[in-house]
Amino acid sequence: MTTTSNASGLQPTDALAPETAPLLRQLATRAMGMTGADIERIVRQARLTARREKRPLRYDDIEAGLRNHRPTLPYDVRWRYAIHEAGHAVVHHALGLGDVTGLTIDANDGGYNILNFSGGSAGTLAWHENMMAMLMAGRAAELLLLTSASTGSAGADHSDLAKATDLGLAMETKLGFGGVRPLLYLSHPVPEQALTSDRNLANRVHVRIETGLELAMEVIKLNRPPMDALVRALFGAQALDGPAVMAILRRSYD
Repeated sequence: MTTTSNASGLQPTDALAPETAPLLRQLATRAMGMTGADIERIVRQARLTARREKRPLRYDDIEAGLRNHRPTLPYDVRWRYAIHEAGHAVVHHALGLGDVTGLTIDANDGGYNILNFSGGSAGTLAWHENMMAMLMAGRAAELLLLTSASTGSAGADHSDLAKATDLGLAMETKLGFGGVRPLLYLSHPVPEQALTSDRNLANRVHVRIETGLELAMEVIKLNRPPMDALVRALFGAQALDGPAVMAILRRSYD
């Protein structure tokens, strides 16, 4: 449920008039995960609707098209998605990894987030441990607020657990942070094979992931006001752009 790039095809720009930029950011956030062809089809249909009604194209036309492109989610599923994505955002911000550019819970494959990474300690052990916590934060949030975790953090090569496993393996074998022979650089063409054939290595990687999950849970516990505020806002709006997310996170600390 995590991403670090905008693949929507709608790009916010500072060249827009001040009153227009927030609207475009909102549309871009709602379009996260869509292809260029999806966007083109939605805009074309919105233009046709406006032309039939003999009026200019409006923001609402495109937003409605984006909403209608998404499946309607049951209340409990949408609430879980909001908790999961808010968890990522809160931990990312609280650990100083950078700003949050956008969150949505109505993507075709669940929730989506765009995160900027600007932490000054990038590359250090502490930074990688914080990254692990951020990757596990969605699952941690579900466990804390719902007492159970869903498959939203797993099940695919781009999932949170997949990324956390890759990071843990790299820390143990390639980044110089390993618990055994840390100075060796060991590249594994097939990571799954390395983990299944070396039980000790798999245990060390799993401990790193568990530690990240525990850190994420502690951070969320310490930041419940911004966490709760962000969950409610995201659940209601379904998509929040970066300024809206950061305003909630920063306001909750005032």
